[in-house]
Amino acid sequence: MSETITEAVKSKYGSVATSGLSTEHQGVKAVAEAFGYTPEELASIPAEANMGLSCGNPIATANLRPGETVVDLGSGGGLDVFLAARKVGPTGRAIGIDMTPEMLDLARRNAEKSGLTNVEFHKATIDSLPLPDSSVDCVISNCVINLAPDKPAVFREIARVLKPGGRLAVSDIALKRDLPPELGNDLMAYVGCIAGAIPIEDYRRGLIEAGFAHVEVIDSGADLNAYAKVENQAACCPPPASAPSSSSSLAVIDAGCCSVGPAAVVDEALHSRLADLLRRYDVNDYAASVKVFAVKPR
Repeated sequence: MSETITEAVKSKYGSVATSGLSTEHQGVKAVAEAFGYTPEELASIPAEANMGLSCGNPIATANLRPGETVVDLGSGGGLDVFLAARKVGPTGRAIGIDMTPEMLDLARRNAEKSGLTNVEFHKATIDSLPLPDSSVDCVISNCVINLAPDKPAVFREIARVLKPGGRLAVSDIALKRDLPPELGNDLMAYVGCIAGAIPIEDYRRGLIEAGFAHVEVIDSGADLNAYAKVENQAACCPPPASAPSSSSSLAVIDAGCCSVGPAAVVDEALHSRLADLLRRYDVNDYAASVKVFAVKPR
């Protein structure tokens, strides 16, 4: 099942990478701002680095300093990598990890546009990082760990690559209470960031078991319905325009149904099935955008 989930995530986020979504779309910009990015931050990086897929702004809590090495798990188009690179400066390094070839291609094109020379991107899954032990000052991630089938393995890898005293600063989706079975068992809801989430307390416990100290997993209070600002957005997005809408529900649909770019393929049956399923649930009742912080003991 984990291989099925991984391949589904890779396929759907590959579609996002080629969809053409960017900060130049007002809805995409609005989503990023709703989850904590400033207009100045968004203007400082290539527009294509932001595709409206965030659930927070880990840069705001990472306290990055010049000369540090920072790693972004699930770096996508490079949004947080480029912001981190500016924080750590030319003597530091910002490293992106992603398993989706289309996302890596996009991120590398964006790196050329940015002119930054202290960034690099690597193809890997986040539970098997191509980095030496104790080589990183800070690990960040943005709405990605919830998609990993084996979260304890991810937590162990983060602990492995961090230097003693290094820190984790993550924005993610976690559960406030159990999902209804028909929602929790849906593969495409997993790809859309909801069904893959674990309870807030399990998130905290998992980091402690991986050896972290000073662990905090805090509900940010952000409205997950902010994703509805983007019409036809892949991954976390609203129902199609033809479907009845609800201001209090967030539909999570197949990224392949995004219709804003040439790589998109419309799957009406999937659209209808998931729109009908998720119109019955307000995601904010079950899930939260959380701020995660932890330290590897010295």
